[in-house]
Amino acid sequence: MAHPLQLGFQDAASPIMEEFIHFHDHTLMIVFLISSLVLYIIMAMVSTKLTNKYILDSQEIEIIWTVLPAVILILIALPSLRILYLMDEINDPHLTIKAIGHQWYWSYEYSDYEDLGFDSYMIPTNDLSPGQFRLLEADNRMVVPVESPARILITAEDVLHSWTVPSLGVKMDAVPGRLNQTAFITSRPGVYYGQCSEICGANHSFMPIVVEALPMKYFEDWTSLMLEDA
Repeated sequence: MAHPLQLGFQDAASPIMEEFIHFHDHTLMIVFLISSLVLYIIMAMVSTKLTNKYILDSQEIEIIWTVLPAVILILIALPSLRILYLMDEINDPHLTIKAIGHQWYWSYEYSDYEDLGFDSYMIPTNDLSPGQFRLLEADNRMVVPVESPARILITAEDVLHSWTVPSLGVKMDAVPGRLNQTAFITSRPGVYYGQCSEICGANHSFMPIVVEALPMKYFEDWTSLMLEDA
């Protein structure tokens, strides 16, 4: 598991996040090549007398600087559109969870189970155990099975919130009166942290999101335990 405070992307824990990282590297390489070319042209114009600084017309250069940017934009747009369509695909989810944003905590309802729901509050700093992360730990984690498509229905009770887990590549606004949906598949067991990404009031930074991915056997044990306690 990546440290949640590290610089750069967290380690990908879902196929969509892997696609995001690949697209980021692809686009960054294009930006690097363009920057290198522009820097080379500037240095050549300044440092050598072999270039004509007062050229007024060049059909070939105009064609190049018109066609080349169009090709570069296509190289960026095609993989970007592919990822957008992949994000919208929600085919036969194995689990549906409703996440509701409140000021300032989250509540979760497991639609496939009767009476399985709970609130998730941030653990105060004074109550943290050794090794737990400040402002990121919650008393009740949202538990999902590994390698199973999970659909998340997201809404809010009061103001705008945003349900965001970076390592899963998930970010969706929680809007009062509207039900948004997204989906993800966890690639491996682990605990994945996120926070509300919408400025929702005084305690905006105190409503963390904790997703715990468990193998199916342990997930079923967890649901049985939760239903017994309900």
